[in-house]
Amino acid sequence: MVEPMADNPIFDRVAIIGVGLIGSSFARAGMAVGAFGTVIGFDTNQTHLDEAMALGVVDEIAPDLTAAIAGADLVLLAVPVGAYRALGPSLKASLKDGAIVTDVGSVKADAIGALAPFMPQGVSLVPGHPVAGTELSGPAAGFADLFKDRWCILTPPTGTDPGAVEKVASLWRKIGSDVEIMDADHHDRVLAITSHLPHLIAYTIVATASDLEDQLRADNEGTDTVTTTEVIKYSAGGFRDFTRIAGSNPVMWRDVFLANREAVLEMLGRFSEDLTALQRAIRWGEADTLENLFTRTREIRQGVVEAGQAGRFVPTENGEKEPKDS
Repeated sequence: MVEPMADNPIFDRVAIIGVGLIGSSFARAGMAVGAFGTVIGFDTNQTHLDEAMALGVVDEIAPDLTAAIAGADLVLLAVPVGAYRALGPSLKASLKDGAIVTDVGSVKADAIGALAPFMPQGVSLVPGHPVAGTELSGPAAGFADLFKDRWCILTPPTGTDPGAVEKVASLWRKIGSDVEIMDADHHDRVLAITSHLPHLIAYTIVATASDLEDQLRADNEGTDTVTTTEVIKYSAGGFRDFTRIAGSNPVMWRDVFLANREAVLEMLGRFSEDLTALQRAIRWGEADTLENLFTRTREIRQGVVEAGQAGRFVPTENGEKEPKDS
């Protein structure tokens, strides 16, 4: 667990814009280690905002975005990446000199393009991406250990104040993360294959399963119908994991795919080619090809486990256990 610390705060006044899973976890983690003085929360969802206050996730709630930002030393954007451009004018008008703006979105080049034009002189933009999360949402889903032993990737634009970058990096390290500095475009290509494409495949597989009943009824006139009830009832581990990923925030992932479309389409094209080769191997009974592929991918999976990135189990809303989704 993140251990409480009695240190001088890294940031005296922190504004968290979006108090859902990631925003509320960030607030909890920072408070737990004494990294924050006062935490101000703002969210367009008033229920989330009230819940965050009731849970003690934030010290104060702001009536609007401008009030939340005013006087903040650190502004964290924990909203879908598609909303960034709409926030720009308020950021430009309200940020104080010396403030740092960061975010938690999983697309970085588009984030910089959306936010950089609105950064006043004397304000530093240090985009970030904590590679951690679950499929749950809302303030109650957050917890202080969400980022512990996980990577946080920072993608500061060229010319960003090194002191601001180090200050944000030291914050993430203090709440338990490992920090990597990376070029934004490179980040987006890496995450397209490690995160974005798996989510796209998960959404597609679950959608295919839901369509199967109608398709088979039409093809076989009801003689060999697989029902949705059967799909749910007999879900094996693989399908269960796909449905978990596909349970993620639809607005957030809609924005991710659109904001990172070029990298996602590139990786999707490569995946389609590999899938065609696999289809051919199955059709022609190429046992050695299949075994070699599965052996190689099994070794990669073992490497993920050995690197400590396989995830830990956390409680769900129903009290069950599900692995963390990065």
